[in-house]
Amino acid sequence: MVVKNQIKLIKSLHQKKYRNLHGLFFVEGIKTVKELMESDFEVHGIYTTDGSLLEGGRDFQILISETELKQMSSLKNPNTILGVFYKPKAQDIDFTDWVLALDHVSDPGNLGTIIRLCDWFGIRHLVCSLDTVDCYNPKVLQASMGSIARVHVVYTELAQFLEGSERQIFGAFMDGQSAYSTDLRSSGILVMGNEARGISEEIKAICHKKIGIPQFGDPSTESLNVATATAILLNELRRGN
Repeated sequence: MVVKNQIKLIKSLHQKKYRNLHGLFFVEGIKTVKELMESDFEVHGIYTTDGSLLEGGRDFQILISETELKQMSSLKNPNTILGVFYKPKAQDIDFTDWVLALDHVSDPGNLGTIIRLCDWFGIRHLVCSLDTVDCYNPKVLQASMGSIARVHVVYTELAQFLEGSERQIFGAFMDGQSAYSTDLRSSGILVMGNEARGISEEIKAICHKKIGIPQFGDPSTESLNVATATAILLNELRRGN
């Protein structure tokens, strides 16, 4: 039987301030929990309603009731298992390959999809402005489908990071030069902006080159979703490699 304090702790992790306070986050679903268990993330506790998922002799794994899982879960229909993990320590950024940077991306679904895209295209380092949505938000983790296990996400003062990087910085803009005709080198930093406002004026001033995705359809379509635009541009970065 799960004690009330454990349920209380996990319910508190629905909020960013408590994730930061405890240095913990949770994920749900068999696939995602297993991927994180097989990664470098340190396990705090695994809670499941299915005894067949428990591995013998591991005291951090606990069999719980459906009612208890619902009390912990962020989902309307919880999916069998919930895992609590320690937030990882910061890693050094590897600038020998492309780095993706996000300037105030606010939608959890977009960030989760972008993390998954980084995993697909082999982008190991994702740098986020301090006002970008928390990557350990349950909705972000749900959308990332376990890719958080393989993509290092760091939050920092973005302008300061970019100014100190000594790498060529490409910003994604509606009026930027076509990415299809731009010389995209073997490494650099690609910056994507906010869903509604794009890249801020402060970050725009730091970018060395403005690139964009040519529009072929109806001009009444104002812009692409930031995750969709990220997918197109990451594909272009990798296309010649």
